[in-house]
Amino acid sequence: MRTLRQLVAGDEFIQLAIRLGLLALLIYWSFVLVEPFVPIVAWSVVLAVALYPVFSWLSRGLGYRPKIAATLLTIVSLGIVVGPAAWLGIGAVDGVRDIAAQLNAGSIAVPSPPAQIRDWPLVGAPLYDLWANASTNLSAVLRDVVPHLKPLAGPLFAFAGNAGVGMLKFLLAVALAGFLFPYGSQLAAACRGFLSRIVPEQSEHFLDLAGATIRAVSQGVIGVAVLQSLLAGIGFKLAGIPSAGLLAFIVMLLAIVQIGAAIVLLPVVIWLWSAKDFPTALGLTLFFLVVGVLDNVLKPLVMGRGLTTPAPVIFAGVIGGTLAHGLVGLFIGPIILAVAWELMTAWIRDDRARQAKGQ
Repeated sequence: MRTLRQLVAGDEFIQLAIRLGLLALLIYWSFVLVEPFVPIVAWSVVLAVALYPVFSWLSRGLGYRPKIAATLLTIVSLGIVVGPAAWLGIGAVDGVRDIAAQLNAGSIAVPSPPAQIRDWPLVGAPLYDLWANASTNLSAVLRDVVPHLKPLAGPLFAFAGNAGVGMLKFLLAVALAGFLFPYGSQLAAACRGFLSRIVPEQSEHFLDLAGATIRAVSQGVIGVAVLQSLLAGIGFKLAGIPSAGLLAFIVMLLAIVQIGAAIVLLPVVIWLWSAKDFPTALGLTLFFLVVGVLDNVLKPLVMGRGLTTPAPVIFAGVIGGTLAHGLVGLFIGPIILAVAWELMTAWIRDDRARQAKGQ
């Protein structure tokens, strides 16, 4: 027969298991409830860290009135999101919907070259023949491939449909960042205290490194890419190019993953010289030339110390962030992965330095 002590121990074990089960259920349920807000909170923290130097400068200029400075900066940020960014997003969504509709109907085709290209000196005839052959061959290939690409129409429609939710998340993140600005020093102290419990000797260094990486990626990569895409979109609209918003969105993606906008801008320039008059083609070509080299000029000025994160890490962050969190993940994904990469490499580097000293 079981003793009284064994019965008591069994009851205590059952009670402990029930408590742990209830605690696990509570934690899981809390995570399910909070999970939709994680991208919003993450993006608001990124915005607060990236724009905090601007907030500090504005607060000093207003006589150390942090709440007024936060309000003004939030209004300007909301104006950027609601205005140019919304225009770019709506244009991209319309372009994605057109492509999805063409995939669904199996009607995708490559346009033939304009006849005026033949009259260009030196390069006209070869370029026309190359374009014509590419158009014919690609159209033939697409006729065979498009039926297999029809399943992509559904995800493309879903992405276009979720763009409105992504824009709402952007607005909420900007508004939340406005509330975080006045409490930046307190939040930094809380993060410093948390890191001091995990890495006591490197807490200050890691916090500074994380902040510098967030500012470098958000300003030097994301910010410059958004500015470049907005300017490119304006040029596409002035040129009367169809799906200008989608092309501008592609420019932004290529700029974020460090490939560059030339892949999109060069065909547009060729089209300009074949379809527009000389003054228009020349003016827009010079404009697109400035847009194309804008990242090479602004990145060194904005990023300062430079970005040591490899391009594949940024690319993985873009893809993973978009798949995990949609439109907002496109921006926070590369930033989060860049911060993780920089902290990991710094940790490994510091450990190796301590081991070398110990030897």
